[in-house]
Amino acid sequence: MQKSNTRQIAPKPNKNGFLPLKTNRIKKVRDNESMVEWKHINWRKLERRVFKLQKRIYKASRRGDVKAFRRLQKTLINSWGAKCLSVRRVTQDNQGKKTAGVDGVKSLSPEARLNLVAILKPNSKVKPTRRVWIPKPGTDEKRPLGIPVMNDRALQALFKLALEPEWEARFEPNSYGFRPGRSCHDAREAIFNSKPKSFSPESDR
Repeated sequence: MQKSNTRQIAPKPNKNGFLPLKTNRIKKVRDNESMVEWKHINWRKLERRVFKLQKRIYKASRRGDVKAFRRLQKTLINSWGAKCLSVRRVTQDNQGKKTAGVDGVKSLSPEARLNLVAILKPNSKVKPTRRVWIPKPGTDEKRPLGIPVMNDRALQALFKLALEPEWEARFEPNSYGFRPGRSCHDAREAIFNSKPKSFSPESDR
């Protein structure tokens, strides 16, 4: 099995337990992203790293430190782990993973997903969306729906990872629409708990 050249072994101590005086400088170990296969990515580890950055963004936004959470957001957007998670969400987890944009690209292979991670840049130019007319539920009318290309969808997911913790710290506590970890059941529970203690089913009749 061929060994990677990205690591350099540290010098061993001599018989007295001391390191030699003249040693080569140890290079920093970096993940060789081009050699990593999609199926061998440790997704749990990437999720933990991204979640830690999101928690730091949330705390900085709560205390009003704008410089801190802006710097952390840039770090998160440029991180390889966040890009992998964004591409995975768009190409594997979402229901529209087999829906193509104007370029006709859909159902990406593992190699194509890694290539998309490599070329994913926040300052890239956005391509036009594909306009599709879908029926409205309960009526005969149709509404337009814009479908971006895979690259733009991955960028949207990447920016969502960075912007969501900032605004979660500023939103009202009783807002339940389109927020992560909340549903209509939480809104019903908040309405039930906000009623006076003297409330009873008999008094409501």
